[in-house]
Amino acid sequence: MRRVALVLIALLAACAPAPPPPPAKAVADPVTEPWYAPVTAELVALNREAESLLRAGKADDAAATITRGQALAARLLTAPSPTLQAMEAASDNEDQYAGMLLGNKNLGWARLSYQKNLSRWKNWRPQSDETARRIKQAQAGIAECDRRIGQ
Repeated sequence: MRRVALVLIALLAACAPAPPPPPAKAVADPVTEPWYAPVTAELVALNREAESLLRAGKADDAAATITRGQALAARLLTAPSPTLQAMEAASDNEDQYAGMLLGNKNLGWARLSYQKNLSRWKNWRPQSDETARRIKQAQAGIAECDRRIGQ
């Protein structure tokens, strides 16, 4: 009798609903963190530096600067809704990287980078003249990659 009672208790306990999950901790939006604005400004400065190095004919130094900026861009884009300034800085860095890849004849990788920017700006809301310009810029980069691939 005692065993039957234990088996019945065990069966009833197995049918009980699972305990509720512990309350989830609220994840802070990176945009509101104190590091976000300075990192955005740093990426903007790196993009300017890379552009000036490219104009001066220092491609290797520009490449190193662009590569340093990629880590910052990735960090900024962890936000569910990045700021427009952060998105523009990340986009500029990606465009410079694509141009560098295009110059090195890494056409597939360059095309992928241009496609990232195209997707980025097609999905940005609200659309503006600036987003339209950036979409056209990315489409032109893709077209140039396709033209060179076809040669």
